[in-house]
Amino acid sequence: MTHPPRVGPKPFVRPVPGRVQTPSIARSTGVLSPSRTSSPHSGGTSAAGLRTGDAGIRPGRPEMLRRVSLSSVFRSHSSNYYMLLGTTLLLVFIGLIMVLSASSVDSYLADSNFFGSFIRQAIYAVIGIPLMLLASRVPITFWRKWARIFVLVGIGLQLLVYTPLGIDSYGNRNWFAIGGFTAQPSEALKLALAVWLGVMLPVTMDRHGSTVRVLRPLIPAVIMLLMVLAGQDLGTVIIMALMTLAALYFAGVGWKLMMLPISLGVSGVILMSVVSANRMARILSFFGKPCLDDSGACWQPLHGTWAMASGGIFGVGLGNSRAKWSWLPAADNDYIFAIIGEELGLIGAIVVIGLFVVLTISFLRIIRSAQDPTTRIITGTIMVWLVGQAFINIAVVLNLLPVLGVPLPFVSAGGTALLASLTAVGVVLSYARAEGQKVT
Repeated sequence: MTHPPRVGPKPFVRPVPGRVQTPSIARSTGVLSPSRTSSPHSGGTSAAGLRTGDAGIRPGRPEMLRRVSLSSVFRSHSSNYYMLLGTTLLLVFIGLIMVLSASSVDSYLADSNFFGSFIRQAIYAVIGIPLMLLASRVPITFWRKWARIFVLVGIGLQLLVYTPLGIDSYGNRNWFAIGGFTAQPSEALKLALAVWLGVMLPVTMDRHGSTVRVLRPLIPAVIMLLMVLAGQDLGTVIIMALMTLAALYFAGVGWKLMMLPISLGVSGVILMSVVSANRMARILSFFGKPCLDDSGACWQPLHGTWAMASGGIFGVGLGNSRAKWSWLPAADNDYIFAIIGEELGLIGAIVVIGLFVVLTISFLRIIRSAQDPTTRIITGTIMVWLVGQAFINIAVVLNLLPVLGVPLPFVSAGGTALLASLTAVGVVLSYARAEGQKVT
């Protein structure tokens, strides 16, 4: 069999190893030059391209193209991405179940609806999970560009606490209400703090400036801490202070330079504890063990301990808690881990702790593979926020720390905290998705 005669001169085409040659246009003559895929023996260009191409989509099938595009929206080749995402979703799922169980009695007493708190938490989860996935798709440069805006928005929301919209709860003024919507802006401040320090610390460190220049990004951080501290929310202040120290550590700041913020933070905590009669009572009841005043400051830690102890190894069964019948304050929030231990037993408590350990491993793997300081600092700061707060909450329930009033991330009831935590995980997921790529 003979080939058809060529039209015009054959242009030179450099072969590319491992790839199928596609028809090329000879710029000098403007004539289509044949290649291996366009010869009579190959069966035509389109057929060969469909058999060997990456897309694998047949012509005339736009609906298949749409399905492939939608399926790749949240695709990632990083195992750290899936580990972090899966662990977070499991914790949210466990949290919804336990909020339903722990809040049923109080919800019924409040509005004759066993599912009131659960429905609110589920709505925030339905909003927060897509928000997390959306944040995971945002380019890394977005967080650098908008870091200042996040800080300003967070400070603006926190200022609403000190207006007539502010709400006092358990001696703290850290919420505001607009209509039927209640929010805790300090949760948004945590995310703004992590992004701000992650973006600004590498800039000051790279300039090799003076100590004042290196610590300059801490000025907005101190302002945010003081604003929360003015509302008497010492637990949140401690978490934010730990986040700030974590950012300095992951930025490579020396311990000598870190001693200044550490000393200021410890002094502030001691001062706020001394000037508050409620906090002093909690601290004295903690250090004055055994705590037997079950009608005063010891009420909550005592009933939390009794709830954990009554669960045994396998628990009393989901929904069968006795402590939630108005015996344990904040059963669906700060002390939800006690309900987990009571209803699901030691096994359930270990599962929850294990999930937070896996969460820690996921964060550490992302930090280890990070190729730019911003990724390392933000991921490390968010890790200390979520995992550190989780273990502080668990330590309080186990009576290893005095009562601080911090919730269990992803599990405790609280819409604003859930939204902020899921968004923070989304930020880290965006870094996990970009693993192995140098960010400039």
